[in-house]
Amino acid sequence: MNPSESSSAGMSSSESKTLESKSEASENLTATEPSNPSIEEENLVEQTQEEEEEEGECGFCLFMKGGGCKESFIAWEKCVEEGENNKEDIVEKCFEVTAALKKCMEAHSDYYEPVLRAEKAAEEELEREVASRDSEQNKEDANPEEAVSKEK
Repeated sequence: MNPSESSSAGMSSSESKTLESKSEASENLTATEPSNPSIEEENLVEQTQEEEEEEGECGFCLFMKGGGCKESFIAWEKCVEEGENNKEDIVEKCFEVTAALKKCMEAHSDYYEPVLRAEKAAEEELEREVASRDSEQNKEDANPEEAVSKEK
C-alpha cells in the first residue's frame, strides 16, 4: 500500500482525491520554487523588530517618520541620543542635523505643517517672554528705588 492509500483509509473517494491533489500541488511547489528558510526567517525577524519599534515609539516620532523627512528625523534622533549618552551639548552637537531636518520639513510643509505651526507659536511665546523680562529690567534700571522696595 502506498502512502496516499494508507492516508485515505476511512475517507470518501472525493476526500481522498482532494488530499492527493493537495499533496501533488505541494510537491510541485517544492520542486519548482525551492524554499529558503533563512531568508524567510530573516524577513520575519525584521518585520517583528519593526512592529516592536513602532509599538514602543511615541506618536510624534511615528508622525515624523511618516512623512518625507523620515531619514532626516532618524539622523536627528541618533544625534540627540549620542549627545545625551555622552553628556554633550545637544544644541551644539546636533545643530547641522537639526537645520537639515527643519529645511526638509519646510520642503514638505504640506505634511509637517502642524509641527511647523506649533514650533512657530513656541518661538513667538518665547520672544514675548524675553521682551516682557527685558521691559521689566528696563523699568528697574530706570527706577532703582522701586527695585529696592520690591526686594524688601
